[in-house]
Amino acid sequence: MQKIVSIIIFNLILLVQSLANISLPAIFSDHMVLKANDEVKIWGWGKTGENVILTCSWDPAEIYETKVNTLGKWELVIKTNDSTIPQTINIKGYNEILISDVLLGEVWLCSGQSNMEWTALSGIDDSEESIALANFPKIRLFTVLSKTSDYQQEDVKGSWVICTPETMKQFSAIGYFFGKELYESLYTPVGMICSAWGGTPAEIWLEADSLNNDVILSNAAKKLKQEPWGPKDPGKAYNAMIYGLAPYKISGALWYQGETNVQNADTYARLLRRLIENWRDIWDDNFPFYFAQIAPYSYGAEHINGAIVRDQQRRVLEMSPNTSMVVLSDIGNLTDIHPKNKIEVGRRFANIALNKVYSKFNTEYSGPLYKSHTTLGNKIIVEFDHAENGLMADGEITYFEIAGEDHSFFPASAKIVGSTIVLESSKVKNPVFIKFAMTNTATPNLFNIEGLPASCFSTEINY
Repeated sequence: MQKIVSIIIFNLILLVQSLANISLPAIFSDHMVLKANDEVKIWGWGKTGENVILTCSWDPAEIYETKVNTLGKWELVIKTNDSTIPQTINIKGYNEILISDVLLGEVWLCSGQSNMEWTALSGIDDSEESIALANFPKIRLFTVLSKTSDYQQEDVKGSWVICTPETMKQFSAIGYFFGKELYESLYTPVGMICSAWGGTPAEIWLEADSLNNDVILSNAAKKLKQEPWGPKDPGKAYNAMIYGLAPYKISGALWYQGETNVQNADTYARLLRRLIENWRDIWDDNFPFYFAQIAPYSYGAEHINGAIVRDQQRRVLEMSPNTSMVVLSDIGNLTDIHPKNKIEVGRRFANIALNKVYSKFNTEYSGPLYKSHTTLGNKIIVEFDHAENGLMADGEITYFEIAGEDHSFFPASAKIVGSTIVLESSKVKNPVFIKFAMTNTATPNLFNIEGLPASCFSTEINY
């Protein structure tokens, strides 16, 4: 009889184990960072009808409960606070999962192509010193592994790690330097998620249907050449490397991409706006989206497509709310598409966030951006945003051109008058249009008083 009872108990244990299938996406794991002082969604999979109970160490009296739906999925919205010590999350179904060493703080997603993907091991400036000092237990890093899919995947490949010299040197350098600036300014835990792939066009980072249903973007995508280092077809990385992250609560997104899109430069603003809308839709959140303007580079051809991409990026600021742009024309390398000064890029990104998201500093965070112009006889007066305290130049101001109605451009003399630029050329009696730094290799010397470089621009609709 005792043997029969033992067999029955053993079989019951096997039955329970066979039902023990509560599971989580990779983004929910030990060492993760959840957005502090917010409502965040946690989700996973299980057996249909299975009861799921979740408790958090920062508020143990609060019990969250739901059931797995008919699709084998469950989700809960939990409240976080501003505790800065490690926490735990306990999730019980037929089985039990304990997530340890959870921090509550700020979470940022960084994405794009190689300049965002590049690590400290890739040959950045001051790499050895930066690696040696990268000991920040309250900064956590998550790298999404490169992968493609024809269908939207509900999970990504990757894991959270604590920031140490060993882990930092394999993470996005820009992402790390941005996170470090935030941590040292806010004194709060920071989680950085990097989902980037070198050499990829923006088309692969948004939903394929969203792009293919736009005739202009669909035709532009056909101009892309297949390269050996990555995919080019719409949606491929979005499906496998972005979709599965949503709606993990983020504070905002950083984007450094555009070099590959010199192949279809004149539609980049439309494309990036669509990508921003796409991401905000799947997160159901109008989060801040900050992007780097690509640096000057020769691109090995007699065209201005690099400058067109930069101007298109500038135009996104007018098309998409809650966006900002980092200008890099002063720290690029005309013979290297990968500028080495990633520390400054991360710092400039962080200055935007610290100003606009966290109200930490009341200092200028952007270089001068074209605002408007007025014609007075044979002169054009150009006004800029982010130049309220004035403009400055190192020597004679370069790269300004003006044209009349015939669109024939000639170099223009430029004079700083307060926060404006006055342009004129003896060859243009009735100026209408303006170009500034509209060549691939232009490295202009115009800055605001705070020392941030002015963005290139063209007032022509068609380049």
